[in-house]
Amino acid sequence: MDKTVKILLPRGRKNEENFIIVSVNGRSWKIMKGVEVEVPDFVAEVLENAEMMAETARRYVDKMAN
Repeated sequence: MDKTVKILLPRGRKNEENFIIVSVNGRSWKIMKGVEVEVPDFVAEVLENAEMMAETARRYVDKMAN
C-alpha cells in the first residue's frame, strides 16, 4: 500500500477546469481543486515538481523580457 499525504490545490480561474489529472506509471488520479484530498506521496511529489518547474519557467520568461 502506498503512503498517502493530504494536499489542497488552490481553485483555478473561472474558465479553468476544477480538477487536475496526474498520471504516474500508467495510473491516473483526478484531483479536485479547492478540496483537501489524500493522494499517494509520489503524486504529491509530481505536483510539487510541476509547480517548481512552472515557477522556473516564469522567472526565465521575466528575465528574457527585461
